[in-house]
Amino acid sequence: MNKPLLKLAIVAAAGCLLSSNAMLAQVSPTTPKAARVRIIQGPEPEMVKDFLTIIRWTTTNPGGSPEHYGIVHYGTDPKNLSQTAKSPIRLNPDHPSTIFRVRLDDLKPGTTYYYTVGSMGSEGTDDGTKTNIKQFTTPGESQRTGR
Repeated sequence: MNKPLLKLAIVAAAGCLLSSNAMLAQVSPTTPKAARVRIIQGPEPEMVKDFLTIIRWTTTNPGGSPEHYGIVHYGTDPKNLSQTAKSPIRLNPDHPSTIFRVRLDDLKPGTTYYYTVGSMGSEGTDDGTKTNIKQFTTPGESQRTGR
């Protein structure tokens, strides 16, 4: 076999591999949107550090778009939750529930924060989960050193 023909065969084989249906199988299917999404555990701080906190909660599977976002509205005044953090998640259509974890950065040590949580699909549709205002306090200097 001559070199140009061999090169053409290799390029054609690589093209077939790159455009095979195996890649299409990796795309998550859109599932029917749940009529009602409920929080079944939490929300609660999973980890609280001086400058960051992770809030975790579990809902029934919201369905719809496979790409979702966990959203936390928070602030130091329970009447003004003006800060927002969100984290992407990919839904597993075969699981009856979904765990959301959202990281809040740039917090102040020794400060009480108030928050609510929710979730939405990648297209911006709110899942309809509502929570009461919760709170956590970041550790301060005396909490870290034991004074």
